[in-house]
Amino acid sequence: MARFDEVKALILSLEGDFDKFYNKDNQAAGTRVRKGMQDLKTLAQEIRSEVQNKKNAAE
Repeated sequence: MARFDEVKALILSLEGDFDKFYNKDNQAAGTRVRKGMQDLKTLAQEIRSEVQNKKNAAE
């Protein structure tokens, strides 16, 4: 569950930047959103690999 908490924390940390970008047209916040989404993609890929490895080890 620690990995799930990492995903939640990352998403919640981006909430302010999403608001600034979409509601206040802050372009710098858009850059931070893009970086955060790239970090989320990387984290998701790591988790997918862990799950796959654990699944394969159990077979």
